[in-house]
Amino acid sequence: MHTTEREYLTKEKFKELEKELGYLKTVKRKEIADALEYAKSLGDLSENQEYQEARDSQAVLEDRINRLEQILKSASIVSTQSTSVVSVGSFITVEKEVDKSRKSYSIVGSEEADAAKGLISTRSPFGHGAMGKSKGDSFSFETPSGTMSYKIIDIK
Repeated sequence: MHTTEREYLTKEKFKELEKELGYLKTVKRKEIADALEYAKSLGDLSENQEYQEARDSQAVLEDRINRLEQILKSASIVSTQSTSVVSVGSFITVEKEVDKSRKSYSIVGSEEADAAKGLISTRSPFGHGAMGKSKGDSFSFETPSGTMSYKIIDIK
């Protein structure tokens, strides 16, 4: 993630990520340090699978800690949003222009996105297309299977 990009989070998600970061930096780091010490005690490190696995776990852990620190440092907490235009935190109902089917989604920051739960990232083509639109506006975006077009039916 580029450091100038804002990460949009709800207050709850921000607190959840802070809690995860604290856990990783204290409990998980100690667990991995202990695993490394144990693996070192087994002897020859060049052929020590447990040592290699512990080192790999340590690298993954440190990557996650760095990612969380970046997210929290660049986070913008979203709260009550406008219901006149689509923004982070909006709950929108859209109508697919092809078959007039309707679906509802919440527009969220990328860290909270989960399409299966209807949580759409502002950075996704759909979320990006919907941002800033008003009730009654249409938007479209490209997908591998062609252009998708939607109309904003409601914003909450």
